[in-house]
Amino acid sequence: MGIKCIALDMDGTTLHGDKSISPANRAAIEEAAASGIQVIVASGRTWSALPKSVMEIPGIRYAVTSNGAAVYDRGTCIRRVTLEPDSVIELLENTREYRIAYEAFVEGVPYGQKEYIADPVAFGAMPYVVDYIQSTRKGVGDIREFIQRNRSCLDGIDLIVADEGIRKKFFELIPTVCDNVYVTSSVRNRVEVAHVEAGKHSGLGFLLKMLKISSEETAAFGDADNDVEMLSFVKYGVAMENGSRRCKEAAAYQTKSNEEDGVAAGIRYLMGLTDQSDM
Repeated sequence: MGIKCIALDMDGTTLHGDKSISPANRAAIEEAAASGIQVIVASGRTWSALPKSVMEIPGIRYAVTSNGAAVYDRGTCIRRVTLEPDSVIELLENTREYRIAYEAFVEGVPYGQKEYIADPVAFGAMPYVVDYIQSTRKGVGDIREFIQRNRSCLDGIDLIVADEGIRKKFFELIPTVCDNVYVTSSVRNRVEVAHVEAGKHSGLGFLLKMLKISSEETAAFGDADNDVEMLSFVKYGVAMENGSRRCKEAAAYQTKSNEEDGVAAGIRYLMGLTDQSDM
C-alpha cells in the first residue's frame, strides 16, 4: 500500500487492558520498523507516562503526547502548544461548583489531586486503571491552586467526572467560556482540554511535514473519541473492534480488539502480509 508511517494510540489500542504490550503486537511493530516504516506513538498520555515496554522497541523515535499538545524526539520536546492562561482561569471558575477531580500536565509530567489518586474509582475510574493512575501521577494537595500557579505552562487539563450528565454538560460549556481550546475524551469519565492547536492529528501532521511523509502514506490506529481526527486525517485509519462509535465511523478499516492483538493483525494486513479477512 506504500505506507511509510504508522501512528499508534496506546491505551485500548496497542496495549491490553492490563497496560501490557503483547508479544504479537511487539513483533508486528518491530517488523514494520525494520522494513523502514516510521512507527510513531500517538497518545493522550504525557511523555513520562508512556510505557517503556513500547518506547524501547527498536525504531520508535517519535511520540505525539498529551493529545497532541507536545511532540517528542527521543525524549526531547520538539513542539509544544500550551493552554492560554485566561482559558485556564475560565475553566477553573466555571467548574468550581462540581464534585470532580482535576489532572494537570506540565512539561510532560502528570499531576493530580491526592484524593483522586488515593481512590480513582470514587471519581468514576475503572478498577483496572488504578495501578496506572497511582504509578504515573504526582499527588498535589490543592490541585486548583497548582493549576492556577502553573497556568502559563500547561500542556492540558483533564476533568475527572463520574456523573455522565455533568460530563456532557462540560463538553457543551467549556468551548463557550474558554477561548482557543480543544476538548476531547479518551475514556468515559474524562473531559480532556488542551490548546486549540493540539489534537493528535495536529501533532502527527507536524511530524509528517518534518519527515516529508504525506497523510496519504500514513496509517493510524485508535479506539477512542480523541483518535477521531487522527483517523480521519490519514488515508489508512484503523479503528479497534472495542472502539467508540465515532472512532469506527471515522476509520477506513476496522481490526480486532486490543485484547485480540488487533494492532498486530492490522499492521500485517497493511504491510501486505495477510488478507483483510484476518484483521
